[in-house]
Amino acid sequence: MDDEFNITYITLDGYVELDKYRYIYICIMFIVYILTIFCNVSILYTIWIHNDLHEPMYIFIAGLLVNSVFYSTIMYPKLLADFLSEKRIISYPTCLFQFFIYYSLSASDFLLLSTMAYDRYVSICKPLQYPTIMRKTTVIILLVLAWAAPACHLAAEVILRANMKLCHFNLSGIFCNNSIYSLFCVTSTSLTIYGFVALLNLGLLPFVFIIFTYTRILIITYRSSREVKNKAAQTCLPHIIVLISFCCLCAYDVIIARLESDVPKTVRSIITLQAFLYYPLFNPVIYGLKMKEISKHLKKLFCQAKVI
Repeated sequence: MDDEFNITYITLDGYVELDKYRYIYICIMFIVYILTIFCNVSILYTIWIHNDLHEPMYIFIAGLLVNSVFYSTIMYPKLLADFLSEKRIISYPTCLFQFFIYYSLSASDFLLLSTMAYDRYVSICKPLQYPTIMRKTTVIILLVLAWAAPACHLAAEVILRANMKLCHFNLSGIFCNNSIYSLFCVTSTSLTIYGFVALLNLGLLPFVFIIFTYTRILIITYRSSREVKNKAAQTCLPHIIVLISFCCLCAYDVIIARLESDVPKTVRSIITLQAFLYYPLFNPVIYGLKMKEISKHLKKLFCQAKVI
């Protein structure tokens, strides 16, 4: 606690042998950060400049990549600063801001993956109605909801928790995720209920919707021609791969809060770093390699760059 300025500081206690491997951590994180920004921005630029990619499916992919860029830009600099610092501390307001960014963008990713599933369902199962259903207005509304709904849910929770009394000032992690619940003196029943409702609206319901949608696609394509099956495989497979990766990280995030004392610190630190290292970089790699139209334009873009 900083009495002079009345600012509460939290110690991040999740780093493992930082003094021994400090510069290795810094090099790896910095390289991955640059690669993450480069890969995401390259695909965003490709989608932006090519009119044939101005379709709902690619616009939703762009929304997912914008989240990755914003997430990396907010989270990586603080992490790199902690690697360089002798004291890994964070002010409580900044900690709440990290919590807000991490979970609002994660929930936004889930909602965007839901819109992608719906888009693929309409495209494959109702192709004649696709232009009517997936109009420009519909796409804009879905994008706004994917960003606004999580932000509103999380903003309310952060505001309510901002004035809660803290009894602990050591956080067993390298950034502020749901481990911050262990810092509070008492558990608020109303906030617990609110958190469950938010989890239901932003996590469980979208997940059920995604499973239902892809199941319907699978059933319909099984009965369809080879051309429809090929289209479904080419456009749905990247989304499913990204979804599986994302669900694994979400499952870890939920489980680690419940089993915090039972998970070795080294294991917890390594798995937490994966959220920083591979997920924001994983999305553009999958979409860049597996989405045929994006891959084609990327090859042209980098071939031109080499010629120049």
